[in-house]
Formats: sequence, C-alpha cells, structure tokens
Amino acid sequence: MDTTLPAQAPEPATARRTLVLAAVCLAALCMPLSFTGPAIAIPAIAADLHGTPLALAWITNAFMLSFGGCLMVAGALADRYGRKRVFLLGMAVFSAAALALAAAPGIVWLDVLRAVQGLGCAMALSSGLAALAQEFDGPARARAFSLIGTAFGVGLAFGPFLAGTLITHTGWRAIFAATAAAGLAALLAAARAMRESRDPQAQGVDWPGALTFTGALSLFTYGLLQAPDSGWGSAASLGLLGGAALLLGVFIRVERRAARPMLDLTLFRLPAFAGVQLLAAAPAFSFVVLLVLLPARFIGIEGYSALEAGRMMIALSAPMLVLPILAGMAAQRIAAAHICASGLLLAAGGLLWLSTCVPGQAPATLIGPLLLIGCGISLPWGLMDGLAISIVPVERAGMAAGIFNTTRVAGEGLALAIVSALLGTLTMAALGKVPGLALEQAALAAPFLALGELRHAGALLPQAGAAELAQAYGAAFRHLLYVLASITTASALLILAFLRHPAGAATGTAALPACKVQQ
Repeated sequence: MDTTLPAQAPEPATARRTLVLAAVCLAALCMPLSFTGPAIAIPAIAADLHGTPLALAWITNAFMLSFGGCLMVAGALADRYGRKRVFLLGMAVFSAAALALAAAPGIVWLDVLRAVQGLGCAMALSSGLAALAQEFDGPARARAFSLIGTAFGVGLAFGPFLAGTLITHTGWRAIFAATAAAGLAALLAAARAMRESRDPQAQGVDWPGALTFTGALSLFTYGLLQAPDSGWGSAASLGLLGGAALLLGVFIRVERRAARPMLDLTLFRLPAFAGVQLLAAAPAFSFVVLLVLLPARFIGIEGYSALEAGRMMIALSAPMLVLPILAGMAAQRIAAAHICASGLLLAAGGLLWLSTCVPGQAPATLIGPLLLIGCGISLPWGLMDGLAISIVPVERAGMAAGIFNTTRVAGEGLALAIVSALLGTLTMAALGKVPGLALEQAALAAPFLALGELRHAGALLPQAGAAELAQAYGAAFRHLLYVLASITTASALLILAFLRHPAGAATGTAALPACKVQQ
C-alpha cells in the first residue's frame, strides 16, 4: 500500500489538490509541446546551426528515445524515493535543459540537451501521474486524468501553431524558452502543494534490465537513422542492428530470471494485453510520425512559413480535443475493440486520401485528409490508457500502465526512426529515376530532400530543377503513405482479433466502465 506523508503546511484540501492538478497538467502540456514544437523548428534550426541530416533527425529522436527508454526506471525510482521528489527533480532537469537549448551554440549540443530533456520528461510524467492518483479517488480521479488527457490534446493541437508563431516573431530559440517557463511554473506549484508519497514495498531498480533495454533501443534507433546514408548492408548498419538484437536477447534473458523484473514478460501471454501493446504503438505510424514529417513537407517543399505550417497542423490534431471524450462515452455501449479498430481504419483511409495530394496543390485540399486522420486516431486515443490497466489483475495495474506508456513512447521513437529511414530510401529511389542524375549524387542529396531541405538538395543537384526535386519527394512521400496505411490497417485487424478475448475470464478482473473489452 502506498504511504503519503503529511504536508508540512496544511492548506484547504480543495485548493491544494487543484494546485497539484494544475502542476501535473502543466507538465503534461510541456511534453507534447517539446515534441511538436521542435518539429516545426527544424528548418529554422538547420538554416541557423546547419548540421547533417542525421544530426537534424536526432533533434526529435534523442528526446523520444530518452523519454521512452527511461519511463519504467523513473517510475520505479518514484515509488521508492518519493513521487514529489522525483517530480520536482524531473521538472528541474527539464526546465534547465530547455533553458540551455535556448542558448545552444551548435547542433551537437542541441541533440545532447534534447536527450536530457527527454529524461526530465520521463521522471515528471511517471511520478506526476502516480502522485495524482494519490490525491484523487473515484469520479474525481477520472476527471483529473481526463484533464491530463486534455492537456496532452491541447499540446498536440496547438503546439505547432504556437511554435510557428514564436519562430515567425522571435526565432526558434523562443520555443525552448517558453517550455522552460511552463516547466518552472509546474515545479513551483508542485513544490508548494504536492504531498510526498511512496510505495513502502518498492524494491531496488532492475538496472540490468533497464540498461539492456535502453541500449537495445538506442542501437536500433541509431542503426535505422544512419542506414540510408551508409547503406543497409554496410558494416556499420549491420553492426548496430546486430548489437541491438543481441542486447534485446540479453534483456529478455535478464527479465526472465529477475525476482522483480522491470518488464513482466508473462503478461504477454494474455492476448488482450498483447493487443493493448499493439494499440499503444499503432498511432505512431498513422499520426505521430506525421507531426514531424508534415511540417518538413509544408515548410521545405510546399514553401509555407512556419506560422502557416502550424495552422495546417491544427486540422490534424484538433479532433484530439473532443473525440477522445466522446469515444469514452461511446465505450459504455460499444465494445472498445470495435471503436479502436474503426478509428484506425478511418486513419488508414485518411492516409490513402492524403497520398493523392501532391506537392503544390492548394492548402485546402489537405484539410479533409488531415481531419479524417485526426478523427480516426482520436477514437482509440481516448480508450488506450483505461484498457492498459483493465485487462490485468488489479495488483499488476501499476506495471501494466508502466509497460503501456513505455511501449507507446518508445514505439513512437522507433516508428519515427523507421519512417525517416524509409522516406530517405524511397527518396533516393525516386531521385534515381530523374534523368541525368548519377547514383552517387542522389545518395548525397536524398537525406536532405527527405528532411524537406529542398534548397540544400538543389545545391547538391544543380542539374535538377526545383520542380523535379519536389516531384521526386512527392513520389517518395506517396509511397510512404501507402506503407503507413497498410501498417495501420493490419494493426486494426490484429487489435480487433486480440481484444476479442475476454479480459475478465483471463485475469479475474473486469474491464473499466469506459473501456469495455469485446466479449
């Protein structure tokens, strides 16, 4: 049972809890802003600090990698040493890194600090949600967590627009200064109002499992990102991917032998649990990767300003503000498996629709497919967290939530690396079909063009016109959307099959009211 230490300066309970909720909501808002904002800023950062395509890709991937790789460890540390302590430390690390990012002198510093920022996010999210669960009970807890989801939705919906506004008027460094200010506000509110709590039965951190998991994730991500440049069959690529496979095998062996493993592999014997993990990763390929790829296309290929690109992204993310709540209400009467699968199929249809929009078309033609993708992915988004803990016994709910969040965030990072590598490969293939271009030239220019760096690619390929390069990018992007639609469709069908298994019969628990698993 968790223990909560009394506050040193008692305040009215309602006011204090409201301040705690505000602190965690601010922290939750910082996380999507830290993902979507830099995605809009990459063209401006590239113009200011330069850097190779690989270094520019790490601006996003370093954050996602450290965030996803450290979530479970951060949760274990919070349970043992105190949720408030870890939350305050996480927000301090996050805010300090954001301030340093605002003054970063070069691209290498930017990448390293983004990894530090992701670590701070992992500490704040895992401890903040656990602390919030100690403050609220029953319907009040459900309302509190719904506000956390709303904060995430606001960050996703308006983060690109806010980033575009800041870049237009003050420059890309203001994005990090703004998130630092929000982080400091969350830290101060939590320092005043949050009570300390911990799990007295918490054991030591599974460091062998944590290190091998993070190592495998890091090597795999790095191998994917550099493969289009060095070649998929090169010694560097094979070495990195092989090392990732080796560390993954070690991780599985360590977890099977550990008395208190970081990841209880026996949970994957439950079909519904495996289905929920697939559900956690599915939005990465149909939605999250677009948060990075589309701003690069809008700004670098279509010629939009950062502010115009931010406005366009609202069409993709705005449904997150409303539809997850409606999906939770609908799940009272409709099986969650049907809602989730239907939403993913809608998103797949939106991806196929988007594939018909070639570069150069009027912006209005993009609104329909972006809205359809956003509406589709919003349906499972509102049910995933409840499903993650409803399909396991109550005593394993904490671990299930930790595994789910790790799968979701790490899956987003891996999906981004996979899709970036695939787009680079497809772009190189498209450039190879342009008359008069040598294969060596295409290999040099393709990574820049895949990032939306049309001018840089044009400088490397002076014999190719901007229209030809944009057409090559459009062909590569179209084929990428075909792949993403196929993955999303397959995920929908697999999730429908896995979640058909009765959760209660397998685990001895009933599903949450808002997340009824199909019987």
